[in-house]
Order: sequence, then C-alpha cells, then structure tokens
Amino acid sequence: MKFEVSASVAYKALSASTLILNIQPFRSAKQVVLDESFTTDPLLKMKELNSISGEKRFKIIEIPEAGDVSITYKAIVENEFRIIPAERLDDVPISLMPASALNYLNPSRYCQSDRLYRFAYHQFGSHQHAYQKVMAIRDWIYTNVQYGGFTTAQTSAYDTITEQIGVCRDFAHLGVALCRALTIPARYFTGYAYHLTPQDFHACFEAYLGGHWVVIDATKLAPLNGLIKIATGVDAVDTAFASIFGNLQFVNMSVSTASLNPVFEELDFDTTAQGYSYI
Repeated sequence: MKFEVSASVAYKALSASTLILNIQPFRSAKQVVLDESFTTDPLLKMKELNSISGEKRFKIIEIPEAGDVSITYKAIVENEFRIIPAERLDDVPISLMPASALNYLNPSRYCQSDRLYRFAYHQFGSHQHAYQKVMAIRDWIYTNVQYGGFTTAQTSAYDTITEQIGVCRDFAHLGVALCRALTIPARYFTGYAYHLTPQDFHACFEAYLGGHWVVIDATKLAPLNGLIKIATGVDAVDTAFASIFGNLQFVNMSVSTASLNPVFEELDFDTTAQGYSYI
C-alpha cells in the first residue's frame, strides 16, 4: 500500500531550546520511505538519529533564540501487510522469545500490568489460544470504554479501566497492559492513519503472537491496512511525537494521510477471525 503523509507543527520559542520530533515513518523491510522532506522556518540546524530501543527515528532540532518556529514534514511511504492464519498466532514460551520482545513483558509508567493481573486473568484467562485472548481484550475495550473525554498526559491504563473513558492513547495503553498481564509481550504503536477523522497521529498497540508483532486497534477508528508506523515503544512516554528541552510554547499542529493506491479496500475488523494483519 502506498500513502502520502504530512505533518506541520508550530511553536513559539521564548528562549533558546532543543526540540526532538518523532514524526517520520519508521524505515523497515516492510515499510519503505520512498521520498521525504523536512523543512523549518526559520532555517534551523538539525540531525537525525535512530533510537537504540523500539522502532523510531528522531529529528533533533536546535532553536538558537526566541521567535516563531514552524516545521513541515512530507513523505511518500509504501508498506506491506500480511495476513497470518489465526491458529499460528499462539503463545510463545518465554524461553523462546527473542531478547527484543522480553522488555515488553514488564509493567511501565502508563501500563501497570502488575495492577491489572487479577482482572486480566478473571476476564480473559479462560481463552486457551493467545490470539483469542488478544481479540477478547480488543473487543472488551471497544465495548466497555467510551471513546472521548478529557484525559491528560497522566492518565494510565489503570485510570482508563477505572473510569472507562479515553482516547486512542488510553485504549492502546489498556490493551498493552492487559496483554502483558497475560504474559503476552505488547508494545505501544503510534502512526499516521488513513480515514481517521479528524486527522491526527493515531495510537494502537502490537502483541507478540506466534513470533510476529501483530497490530491491534481497540478503537476501530481506522482500517488496519491504512496505518503507517511512526514508532513503537513501551508506552506513550517512549514514543511521544515531540520532546521539548527549553522554553517552547505549542501553537498548532496539522496531520494528513492520503492514499496513493488506485483502489483501497479496507481491512474489515470483524473478518479477522481467520487471520490478522501486521506491518
């Protein structure tokens, strides 16, 4: 699938500052960035780094003095989804997990899987197959957590399951925490999303099943094959689109995702009982 993505963000610098942006699609064998541009006004010094943990590309921007700053990113991205038979998406014994998956078994700041252990096993532990457990988690969140509200940067998975309201970030954190409580590695996913209304960066999660990282979206707000991965990490603190060091005031942001495919057929969430998709 081929997409055109863009993001524009504006700040007012009150003093010299450094900004780390995480808005570029991640490069991998299954997601190729065919073309991209990254511009700033005024012209600023910047460099790119790949994270040593998770999947993400950082753009580090130095802002030498006070003033208005605008940043624009555009890219054309081609990615590949695979459908994997559900019976192959079973539990992986911890002894057979790669080192890269082990970190995603642990509780984290926003995903307190240790506090949700009893709930997870009572609600989902009766399912014998790992894929069925994860689908049950997805459907429980979709059915029982109201989308919307005014959650904050402090809202955790434990808060979401208590208040039963949240946005995509909160749905993703809860999915991650419940999977980890069932000893299924799970990680937070952020990206561009085709057909998401209104357009914004979108959060969902990935579960490690049968040796594959499988994309799960408990909000069901965007087609799975319309997702363009920006980053994965332990939770939102590990995948924030912007990290500010200094004195910057956020002004505004706009995000856009357009399909460049002659025909785009959305992957139906409710027909995934025979398989699942991942990037």
